[in-house]
Amino acid sequence: MDERGKKVVVIPEVVLNSGKKMPVLGFGTGVLGSPPPAQTLALILLDAIELGYRHFDTAALYGTEEAVGLAITQALDRGLIKTRDELFITSKLWCTDAHHDLVLPALKLTLQRLGLEYVDLYLIHWPARLKQGTPAIPNSKEDLLPFDIMGTWEAMEECYRLGLAKSIGVSNFGTKKLSQILDNGTIPPAVNQVEMNPSWQQGNLRDFCKGKGIHVTAWSPLGFYGATSWAPKPWIDYGIIKDIAAAKGKSVAQVILRSIIQQGEVSAISRSFNKERMMDNAQIFDWELSEDEMNKIKEIPQRRLAVGDFFVSEEGQYKSVDDLWDGNP
Repeated sequence: MDERGKKVVVIPEVVLNSGKKMPVLGFGTGVLGSPPPAQTLALILLDAIELGYRHFDTAALYGTEEAVGLAITQALDRGLIKTRDELFITSKLWCTDAHHDLVLPALKLTLQRLGLEYVDLYLIHWPARLKQGTPAIPNSKEDLLPFDIMGTWEAMEECYRLGLAKSIGVSNFGTKKLSQILDNGTIPPAVNQVEMNPSWQQGNLRDFCKGKGIHVTAWSPLGFYGATSWAPKPWIDYGIIKDIAAAKGKSVAQVILRSIIQQGEVSAISRSFNKERMMDNAQIFDWELSEDEMNKIKEIPQRRLAVGDFFVSEEGQYKSVDDLWDGNP
């Protein structure tokens, strides 16, 4: 309960290699299609803050940075938080700005939209670069430009040194690309945010990141339940999880999120704009799955849902999906 007698979930934190603490369950703001109006989404985010969420995940691509900023201002005004430092804000560099000279201006624009002096975590959204003005998904292979990993990462390091990003990291990076940064950079990535759900559990990548001190965060932890512009319709049988959920008196979402968090060294970004489901998703820290239940979930057939083939071209940097994902398609 908070000081007003309302129920608040306390979400555990993990310490990143930057020394900063990050809540292991974040609230996502990415939506397919156009996001809700900024003020509407801000009110939804206020509900999440009131329930106990403290980590909010946004990106230049999502068009929700302004809403996150409004929610922070209103949370302070309403006394839901005492200082901005109580929140952990993640945003991401979009591919049109994935170039050494464009990173710092892009982050400054993100901070302007958020109304903040710094973000807690800034990520390279994808290991790819697009021409300026290209939509989220490239219309043609001519939209693809060579991506200079180290030039871009050096600019990310500058953002960290300037204090504009308290931690820096990547998203959708495979082991070879991570190794390139680790071998040649000065500051290691604090986080690698990747697709991770029952149908794509990322065992090899998680092991690699654990060995290198890089924290893994799961995006789309509940998976896709229908055809999207990012992925074909997944033919995945969640029967195993439904059985576990029924036996434990939990929801399918709770079992999935718990299975991810329980692995350790992993966090998750969930998203629901329904207040009851927001609370439901956060009620995963006072119970556990058995070893047998965890093993059953591991047996689910594996298939990546977001293939990323829109970054692939025979004339481009990634000539196959295998190239994009460093041999882990």
